[in-house]
Amino acid sequence: MRDYELILIFNSEMEEETIGTSLEKIEGLVTQYGGVASNVDHWGKRRLAYPIKKLMEGNYVLVQFQMEPQQVSELEMKMKQNDEILRFLVVKS
Repeated sequence: MRDYELILIFNSEMEEETIGTSLEKIEGLVTQYGGVASNVDHWGKRRLAYPIKKLMEGNYVLVQFQMEPQQVSELEMKMKQNDEILRFLVVKS
């Protein structure tokens, strides 16, 4: 298994509880695809470099996890379908 980092940007108008449930779903997806989420770090609201869906702020979250490389693309497809996520990026660490 390889180490990965996932950076998520949620809508800044979302409540903390809603972000928490979304993160639980994402951690569930990681475990569903045979991975292990090791660390979740909520960075809070930050200013965006450019407007996304007419928003200038977003809630940033960093998730560190381990997963087989073949499963990462399936995880990305599931996150693209999630309307609560404005943007995401998965990188090898």
